[in-house]
Amino acid sequence: MAYIPPHKRHSKYTKTSSLSPELLSPLFNNNLKFRPSRTNFNAQKQRSGKIVYAENSISRWFTVGLDDRNQFPASVHLQPVSLKSVEGKVGEKPLALINSEIANSRGDLETSSRNPWDFIAENVIEDLLSSFEYVRNEMESQKLEEVRPTLVARFGKVLFRGSPPLVNKESGTKDLAYEEALRQMKRSFYTNIPKSYMEFVVEEGAPKIGVEFEQERDVYHVKIELNQVRYMVMDISCLEKNLDLRLMLCTKRIVTAPTDDDMKSIRDLIDSAVLDSGVKGGLRWPLGKAISGDKFSVVGVWHTITKSYKNSSMRLKVRDADRFDFRTSTGEDAREIIIKLKREVSELKDQQFDVNLITEMLKDNLRVLWNNVFFYESFLK
Repeated sequence: MAYIPPHKRHSKYTKTSSLSPELLSPLFNNNLKFRPSRTNFNAQKQRSGKIVYAENSISRWFTVGLDDRNQFPASVHLQPVSLKSVEGKVGEKPLALINSEIANSRGDLETSSRNPWDFIAENVIEDLLSSFEYVRNEMESQKLEEVRPTLVARFGKVLFRGSPPLVNKESGTKDLAYEEALRQMKRSFYTNIPKSYMEFVVEEGAPKIGVEFEQERDVYHVKIELNQVRYMVMDISCLEKNLDLRLMLCTKRIVTAPTDDDMKSIRDLIDSAVLDSGVKGGLRWPLGKAISGDKFSVVGVWHTITKSYKNSSMRLKVRDADRFDFRTSTGEDAREIIIKLKREVSELKDQQFDVNLITEMLKDNLRVLWNNVFFYESFLK
């Protein structure tokens, strides 16, 4: 059978009645976001599908919670975990570092005498500063787009793929050679969290970190060939906890001078959308309508319900997302927690920033998150 691109396939959902552009437009004005196409930048490269990294981006993994001899605790093991969404994409069970001594949601283990937030901040700060320098250069050079840098903390689990490294048979220890072998494995970060953990963060974590409710938004995102660009990604396996941490410096681009033809093409795409609760993402397009001319095409749609909380130093978002990717014809439901660290980015924008001040800000925010958000029983089986 000949391959038919996703955007040209007939929808199998025929029971839901179509809404006319006239009926859809007022709705979209209130709760639909579109992400317009961007020009190609020589500084960017595609590493894995839709994820875009800057040419000089930094991507590292390290562990926090090794003992004072820089060895893994005996209770930490690399184990296969059952995650259908991941197995369906890679064809094998992923591996995760699991600490068998953590038995409940409030159980912390102290394997090292050093504060974990200090260790993380000091391991990240040099890469953060060098990555932001590239962001600064791009902010100064862009003319048709506004570049918005963001420093984000995500919670989830570092997953590994491939053959696990061997443990020293004589001593049974997992030393620096074991850690280096892990570093060579393929890696991803799983951010889909259980409903119970989201409830914990909203009911207990948010008040303790001092953020107040800002708003709730129910939004449809139509993705039109625009990707977030990553400059720094730090995946941190937290051996004393059951959650891992990702710190990411990225930019979002907003076209500030679209042409009239660009806006017409984008509006044509949006006006062609049909609300349909029976499809992933909540929107579908009639045959041939997911492309406008030769410049814009819909590549994905998200339906998100997001609650936001903020204070002067950070913004917490808890998000229920229903997604569909047109390029891979795959969809997923996910619950995610995103924390934007605002003060650090604000200071970094200053040409005369104080490195020590930014380091202390990062340590302080990580300490607050470590002590108030990381409590949770492992959700990987």
